[in-house]
Amino acid sequence: MKAYAKSDVGRKRSMNQDYFYCSDSPVGSFQNLLIVADGMGGHKAGDHASKLCVENIVKSVAESRHSTPVTVMNEAVMGANSAVYREAMENPQFKGMGTTIVACTLQDRTLYIANIGDSRLYLINDGIKQITSDHSLVEEMVKNGNITESEARIHPQKNIITRALGIEEEVRADYFEISVETSDIVLMCTDGLTNMIEDDDIEYIVKHSSSIQKAVNSLVAKANENGGYDNITVVLAEID
Repeated sequence: MKAYAKSDVGRKRSMNQDYFYCSDSPVGSFQNLLIVADGMGGHKAGDHASKLCVENIVKSVAESRHSTPVTVMNEAVMGANSAVYREAMENPQFKGMGTTIVACTLQDRTLYIANIGDSRLYLINDGIKQITSDHSLVEEMVKNGNITESEARIHPQKNIITRALGIEEEVRADYFEISVETSDIVLMCTDGLTNMIEDDDIEYIVKHSSSIQKAVNSLVAKANENGGYDNITVVLAEID
């Protein structure tokens, strides 16, 4: 697997509260590890939450004595939740902070994924498919048939998430296992990308770029061109 990542503050925010980790080399028992987090909270709290979350996950994976991918990932995510929650409880300036998280590792031909919140993972091959499900108010409204997916993109409450890491003492993550093939591309991102670019356009840019690095740069540039209302973080990994 070859991977490349980039994070950009966007055109409207003064601070980047996204944080990522991108390693196509081994981390602990994992052959690779990709993580994207989108922090939330007051001044400096969001960026602290996302950074603390990602650093704790990486450390936990590196030191874990387990070998089953889902067990290692769950241990890491739960530990990160405890770390962020504890920090928020102990420091008034970080009260109420939290973060989304989407993480994955490729072991042989199986991609193991964990997510909390509305940062996403897509698989791009013949088409583009969102693998993770958003933990958000508008996603619940879509599932209940109250609004369409097109309406969800412009809904005034689209930024309200229903599950986040670090907000409560305990949190539940969603886990996925999918099979991948050579030349499949994994895309992970924060909503600063998906709120600015339609899925079909994301697929087009990725497929018409000569490398994953150029694709990542083009996606970030397009999100900014379309408004750049939020921080933008993109990770692309090509299965080889």
